Amino acid sequence: MPDVPGRVRRSAIIAGVLLFLVLGLPACAGREAGAEPAPGASGVAPPPEPAYRGESIPAYDVVLTIGTDGVLYVRETITYDFDRAGEHGIVRHVPFRRGDRLYEVRGVSSSSSTGAPARVRTTRFLHDVQISIGDRHREVRGRQAYVIEYEVRRVFTPRADHDDLLWDAIGTNWDVPIGNAAVRVQAPVPLRHATCRAGAPGVTTRCLRDRDGPYAIDFVQNALAPHEGMRIRVRLPKHAIAVPPPRYVPPRWTGHWTGTAVLALGLAAVPLLARRPAPPRGTGAGLAAAGTLLVVADAGDDVAASGPWAFSLGDRCLAGLALMIVGAGIMCVRRTRSARYAADDRQGGLQLAGRDVN
Repeated sequence: MPDVPGRVRRSAIIAGVLLFLVLGLPACAGREAGAEPAPGASGVAPPPEPAYRGESIPAYDVVLTIGTDGVLYVRETITYDFDRAGEHGIVRHVPFRRGDRLYEVRGVSSSSSTGAPARVRTTRFLHDVQISIGDRHREVRGRQAYVIEYEVRRVFTPRADHDDLLWDAIGTNWDVPIGNAAVRVQAPVPLRHATCRAGAPGVTTRCLRDRDGPYAIDFVQNALAPHEGMRIRVRLPKHAIAVPPPRYVPPRWTGHWTGTAVLALGLAAVPLLARRPAPPRGTGAGLAAAGTLLVVADAGDDVAASGPWAFSLGDRCLAGLALMIVGAGIMCVRRTRSARYAADDRQGGLQLAGRDVN
């Protein structure tokens, strides 16, 4: 009988050593580094350098024009200071998905009044459209100005007595501070209900109003930190513009911690299969078949409701994937061991035959 307590004890010792190496050594290194400050230093650890390395956006001007066709026309003028570090351009993240809600970002174009390369490339990544502006083979330095124009469709939300627009005008993906930000909202009807909140998600403050007019309102905000934006909310009277119905599609990953934990356990169980006795022959095929049924059942609901590209990974789908992985691992282990035993038998037979001949 194997020494189970001994194995447990050895595993605990190894885990403790690894935990000390991961958590203890960095702290000790930090204390040793701070024990002898450099000449002229006060001994207090200096603040960490900002992630943007001196880069910043001195001015960010946005014009949001609400069309009578229900399209939001966006024009952004971004003055970007690359400081002394050479970069190939800028990247603007525009959302096309928020939860189940999908927007349509179209007609992207760009230009530069300072002569910087302004070639535009768009890529969908996760929930945003990445608008890359610049040249991969040419670096720019100093202060440059870029103009980005695009359209956003299906962004208005129809209500019983009005239509809503909720839009982050500058986004929260910028890793650099913004000195002065200004957002102008223009509409074909008088803007009686328009507000702006600036700051990070969950921690915002009211924007300042610069100029008000019957059909346009200007909001300004100074000294925005990295990942802080300006969220505009406009309420239009019903039938003021044509509002197409919003489009809702479930996200691709809808699983909670339970489904994710089951999938993680399934992945962790695969290396252990090679160290354990092989389960019965039909176990692997049965688990794989059961997992396939769970995946089909979970994705079938979304496909039947919203089309073939609307499937998502829910808890049932994640559990099905875990069963499929474990079942495939069992079948692979059995096949590998069967091939090994067959090879051993052939080698043993050849050795016996050689002995008989001699």
